[in-house]
Amino acid sequence: QVQLVESGGGLVQTGGSLRLSCVASVRTFSRYAVGWFRQAPGKEREFVAAISGSGIRTYYADFVKGRFTISRDNAKNTAYLQMNSLKPEDTAIYYCAADLTIGNTGKYDYWGQGTQVTVSS
Repeated sequence: QVQLVESGGGLVQTGGSLRLSCVASVRTFSRYAVGWFRQAPGKEREFVAAISGSGIRTYYADFVKGRFTISRDNAKNTAYLQMNSLKPEDTAIYYCAADLTIGNTGKYDYWGQGTQVTVSS
């Protein structure tokens, strides 16, 4: 069982930055890929970014390339999502997820409770 807790969300103006954190309660965190997803009101959940267990491989949705960076610190059991140049359309609840297999679909076994990101215009 892997428990995930996100933090770092909040209210920011257009063009601002936030860094989301995802802390995992598992001894073998480096075995798990981590994905970030988001869900805006009235919309389906969508993939944002993912990182392999080692941190070597990363994947991004086209709409965040060049603005968001995913990273991890396995010694701290933590994954991060650095979000720069935020836009109002980035407003959503952001979830981190973990699975033994990296992917850009929602097929992750473990999910956090989400953290709200609101970007004002």
